Amino acid sequence: MTNRIARRLRALRRIHVLAGLAVIALVAVCITAESVPSSTAGYFAKVTNSTNTSATAPYFKCTDAESADKANALFQYYLNEASGSTTAVDSDGKAANGTYQGTMTSSTATPIACSRDTGGAYVLNGTSSFVSTASSVANPTTFSEEVWFKTTVAGGLLIGFGSNQVTASGQHDRQIYLNTSGQLVFGAYNGATQVVTSTKAYNDGKWHHVAATLSAATGMRLYADGGLVASNASYTAAENYTGYFRVGYDTTSGWPGTATNYYFTGSMRYAAVYSTVLTAQQVSNHYAAGQ
Repeated sequence: MTNRIARRLRALRRIHVLAGLAVIALVAVCITAESVPSSTAGYFAKVTNSTNTSATAPYFKCTDAESADKANALFQYYLNEASGSTTAVDSDGKAANGTYQGTMTSSTATPIACSRDTGGAYVLNGTSSFVSTASSVANPTTFSEEVWFKTTVAGGLLIGFGSNQVTASGQHDRQIYLNTSGQLVFGAYNGATQVVTSTKAYNDGKWHHVAATLSAATGMRLYADGGLVASNASYTAAENYTGYFRVGYDTTSGWPGTATNYYFTGSMRYAAVYSTVLTAQQVSNHYAAGQ
């Protein structure tokens, strides 16, 4: 009799334990169903946007962004030719090819601007590397110029306009250069030097996009990394002469904050000049495509 009672008590305890486990399992299922919407995904992600904005870049590659504006380009150089090349190919279809002066060296080291585009970056040695254009241009009064660059050196011409094709120019303006503080300077000459200068320095060893525009209607504007960093609406004209656009070297003698070495030292991609004023949106598009 006593043994039968003991066996019954043990059976009841097992039933209670199993019932408790069933209840716990049911609660777990309910909680999961409550917190996870119907889905076959195995992972969940949370996206935080601290600026509370959302946008999609209109172009995936730098080639796409520049191709959209090629109709008004004087030239567009991707600067992605192989090491040893002598010709900087004009990609806008106008055949305004440039010439690599010194030895052209290319590098695919990462990080690199316009990383979704093919080819490497043009490495300029700071002593003999630059690109000269083949054809002269008579007094460009309305224009835009741009280039991607990376450097740790405070000084050197990025892109500009000069009276000589390969030697130091007697007349030289419409130029973007780095001053001895590493700031970007855009200058034009009209009886005196006219410059607009960025507050920030850009010789930090990172890739940056710079663009500058000038016209009688808009004055001078300087953009860096997709945003306007300096401007002056009263500077509306440059010096009247016929010259050549050059990338990476020409004299900047006489200009504010210029370094003793006029050669740019670092890496470049995608240099271009246009016969129109690029809008702020176009500049932003070109920068976003290279991110």
